[in-house]
Amino acid sequence: MKAHKNKKAGKKKDRFNIILIFVVLGGLGLLVYPAFSDYWNSIHSSRAVADYQKTVESMDQQEKDELLAKAEAYNATLKTLENRYAMSDEQKKEYNELLSVDDSGMIGSIYIAKINLTAPIYHTSEEDVLQHAIGHLEGSSLPVGGEGTHAVLTGHRGLPSAKLFTDLDKLVVGDAFSIEVMGRTLTYEVDQIRIVLPDDFTNLGIEEDKDYVTLSTCTPYGINTHRLLVRGHRIENAPGKVHVTADAVQIDNRQVAIAIAIPLMLIAIFVMIHGSALKKKRRLRKKKKAGKLPEKVIAGKTAKETDDIDDIEETEDHSDREG
Repeated sequence: MKAHKNKKAGKKKDRFNIILIFVVLGGLGLLVYPAFSDYWNSIHSSRAVADYQKTVESMDQQEKDELLAKAEAYNATLKTLENRYAMSDEQKKEYNELLSVDDSGMIGSIYIAKINLTAPIYHTSEEDVLQHAIGHLEGSSLPVGGEGTHAVLTGHRGLPSAKLFTDLDKLVVGDAFSIEVMGRTLTYEVDQIRIVLPDDFTNLGIEEDKDYVTLSTCTPYGINTHRLLVRGHRIENAPGKVHVTADAVQIDNRQVAIAIAIPLMLIAIFVMIHGSALKKKRRLRKKKKAGKLPEKVIAGKTAKETDDIDDIEETEDHSDREG
């Protein structure tokens, strides 16, 4: 009866160890996924920006000037439209062809030093764009600068797969960000921060003698009932400061910590499994030594398992003699 209870307890303990292992692995997955996804997306975003820059560099100046001229002409027409955010199919087609250097839909990139963000900018603010990049709000000015323009760039916060505008609320009046389009760098200084309802466009108007860019994201974080609008006005580029996009991104301390934690947790799981197996063999050895292990159980063991039990016996006997 006692042997039966011990066997039952041993099985329960084994099941508990298995459940514990799955819990640890599940927790590890939840811990690693956001950082790994963000890192993976950052690599692809950085490469997308670098590829765009290389494509633009390979174009002749006349071609770039023509694309910029078409974008500026498009911006001029927006001032006369009553409802510029409601675009017809024909207008959408024209819009999607502007500033296009390839078939990717990318029109430039944004760099915000304060929150360490470099991200590609694509046509439209549709969900498939916002899941991995910054989108340009259709109906707002294209981000090529010039008086009488107001470009609006939108991005998600709190995505598990990408950081994007997650830290946009850290910007304050006086901070700067820059946009690169067709090889030109445009710098903007934050001069206004507003929180509005999603259907409130009053802060996105075009002013005749102003060159504005507004960065928009959802707020409060995780609730998303309003929109955070961070507006900047055009300033001169800082002398000697040129942002160069690398083909890869620097790994931050959190990613290093996770990289160290993963092998340590795997080692802990291995020790847990191996320790459980070792304890089971010790129990069998004690039963065998006490003559309580039935012959049919011994016969049922593989040669390796029997040898393991004998090895444990010899090791522990040797340790007793040395003690």
